[in-house]
Parts: sequence; structure tokens; C-alpha cells
Amino acid sequence: MLETFRNVFKIKELRTRILFTLGILIVYRVGGHIPTPGVNGGLLFDYINQQGGTLFGLFDLFVGGAFAKATIFSLGIMPYISASIILQLLGPVVPYLQRLQKEGEEGRRKITQYTRYGTVLIAALQAYGTSVYLQSLSSQIGAQNGTVLVPSPGIGFQLLTVLTFTTGTIFIMWLGEKITEKGIGNGISLIIFIGIVARLIPGIFQEAQRIFLDPGRIPGAFVIVVVMVAVIAAVIMVTRAQRRIPVQYAKRVVGRKVYGGQATHLPLSVNTAGVIPIIFAQAIMFAPQTLATFFPRSGISTFMQLHFSMTSLMYNVVYGIVIVFFAFFYTAIVINPVQLADNMKSQGGFIPGKRPGKATADYIDKVLTRITLPGAIFFALIAVLPNFLIAKGGVQFYFGGTSVLILVGVALDTLQQIESHLLMRHYDGFIKKGKIRGRSM
Repeated sequence: MLETFRNVFKIKELRTRILFTLGILIVYRVGGHIPTPGVNGGLLFDYINQQGGTLFGLFDLFVGGAFAKATIFSLGIMPYISASIILQLLGPVVPYLQRLQKEGEEGRRKITQYTRYGTVLIAALQAYGTSVYLQSLSSQIGAQNGTVLVPSPGIGFQLLTVLTFTTGTIFIMWLGEKITEKGIGNGISLIIFIGIVARLIPGIFQEAQRIFLDPGRIPGAFVIVVVMVAVIAAVIMVTRAQRRIPVQYAKRVVGRKVYGGQATHLPLSVNTAGVIPIIFAQAIMFAPQTLATFFPRSGISTFMQLHFSMTSLMYNVVYGIVIVFFAFFYTAIVINPVQLADNMKSQGGFIPGKRPGKATADYIDKVLTRITLPGAIFFALIAVLPNFLIAKGGVQFYFGGTSVLILVGVALDTLQQIESHLLMRHYDGFIKKGKIRGRSM
């Protein structure tokens, strides 16, 4: 393993990409400590820390604690993810977006531009809702202890908050795009990853301190560690699992060369969508609480707080369904069985026992559906399981299933990209036997 890390820094391009990525992530973390004008960050931090089992605690987890400190990065990257969801949902039903999706790189560039415009709009709306929420929270906290959260409420504070939060989100979006372009790994996922890690490490030290002060907590902590190790192992196994469909290529004679004639396989991953369904579902589940901030002290706000708290049955059922939906939706975007069948047919390939063309496409679609469903249900159960543990008490939120899924998924994806760079230059990867590949099912 140490030799592999030395090899990573021997490759100039890979070394440059890794250092660039680390530099961007440091900039992101520094920005997460720059306070927003007009808000008592210390008071808000104390209040949010008491909301660890709610959506506010969840949102603060994804932005690396920036929301609790009322920093310029308080909204994080979630508005960008929400805009991406909207455009992907509109893609199959809007003819113009369908044409853009088929235009290759130029079409993707235009869709990315529209996503940026949508990010600005959504970030502005969420920033306004947050400013209204902070003002209402200021009066609530002030009534309790006489301390003012927002010293100068009003339209000026709202405009300043909208400008600050929206600008911060756009800057984070730019940082993520730069990581994807010039760094290593998916920039947006890595930004969420580093935000979770920033909350996870202090949480581990806090738990260790509690155990040191109260040795009676050792058995419970041991059980939590065992469960977490088992969950991480299961997530890794399911994430890397594949269903390999055998493919045979017929011999073709082109000039004096003979092509084909070999047997290979078509790898279909159980988790084709990766962590995207989790991130998308989480962005969707932020919507009810965001909507409630626009109507403080109303029936809508009361309903959302009652039925969409993290420990409520409705929240967990809807959350699980949304994860399964996005798993199928994103898999359908990534893998097109008809296109796979056509490409296979044009290259002289076929699945033994299946006729080329429609029969092959139907078979691939059937297999893909069968392996995606149990994988999606598994990840949905892992995501909602900690919420029930939170309801029972004694489990900190930063050890939740959603954070584990994101951490494991992003880490595996980044390691796989590093592994590819190493193998291209004839270096051993992180795992000498089998590398970071999927397992057969």
C-alpha cells in the first residue's frame, strides 16, 4: 500500500491532479468559516447543534457545518443538485432538451449552462427562505434568552443574505466543476464528501470523550462500531457487485486482418447510478422544510415539521421511495439497452441464445431491472435505518446511513480513477489481486 502511494506521486499528471483537488477542497473549507454579515453565528451554532436529528442537522452535515455557523457557503452545493434533478426530469418530456442530449458535447455544454441558470434561481429562493427563517428564529430565541440572532432584520438583511448565499453557492459550483475538469474524481461529490468528513472527525472525538468520561457507554459504542463496519462492508460489496452477461463476437475478415471470434462479457453493475440517487433524494427531501420557511407560524409549517421530521414514518417511507425511483431513473439515463444492442449487432457480437436486435435489448433491460431493484432497496434501507436508531436515542447523526453511502461511494469512485491512472502507466494499483473491479454475481 505504501509503495502504491509512492507510485501515485511519481506520475506527474496524477500528482498534479491530486494536489489541485486538495487545494480546491482547502479553499472550500476556508470559505466554510467566513461568516455572513448580520447574523450571530455563535447563537445559531448552538441552536442547530440541538437539531442534530432533524433536517436542519442533516442539511448542516452536507455543507460541512457551514449552515450552523451562518457562513457564506451556508447553502452548499444543494441548489446545483436540485437544478440538475429538474433538468434531468424534464429531459424525457421536453423535445428541446431531448435534442440537446443527443447532440453530444455541444448539447451537454448547453444543458450545463441551463443548470447554472437554474442554480442561481434556486439558490436565490432558498437564500430568501433562509433569511425569513432566521428572522423568525431570531424572535423565538430572543424570547427564550434575550439574545438577538439577527440584530437588524428587514428588507436590507434579506437582500444581503440572498446576495451572499447565492454568490457562495455559485462559487462552490465553480470549484466543483474545476475539480472535475482538472482534478481527480467528481467535483460535486467530493465537495459533499469533504463536508461530511469535516463533521465526522469532530464527532468521533466527541464520542471518544463521552466514552472516556462514562465507561458504561463502552458496550453500546462497541455495538455501534460493529454495525458500522458491517454496513460499510455490505455497501462496498453491493456497490462493486456486477452481473456479467456473456457476449460472443463472430469472426470478421477486413482486408488481410481477422477481427472478433473471442468471448467476453457485458458488465452490468448492481449500483449503476452510484451515490447520485442518494444525493438527489436528499435534495428532494430538503424541499418540504424549505417550503415551510416561507410560511412560518402557519399550518403548512406545522404539517411539515410534524410529518417530515427525520424520525417520522412518512419522511422515511417517502425518502426510501425517492431513492428507488432515482436509482431506476438515473440507470435508464446512463444505460440504454437499445443502443447497447445496436452497437453489439454492428460489431458482430451477440448474446448466446438471444437474437440480435430487439430480443437482445429486451434481455438486457430485463436483467438490468432485476439487479437494479434489489440494489436500490438495499441502499434505501441503509439510508433510513439510522433514522430509527436516532428515534431510539443515543446515536449521533453523523454516523447515519446516508453519510456512509456517500462516503463509501465517492471514495470508491475516486480510488477507481486513481487506479486507472496507475494501470495506464504499468504501476500496481491499490489492490494487486483483482484491482478495484466489480465482483461476478
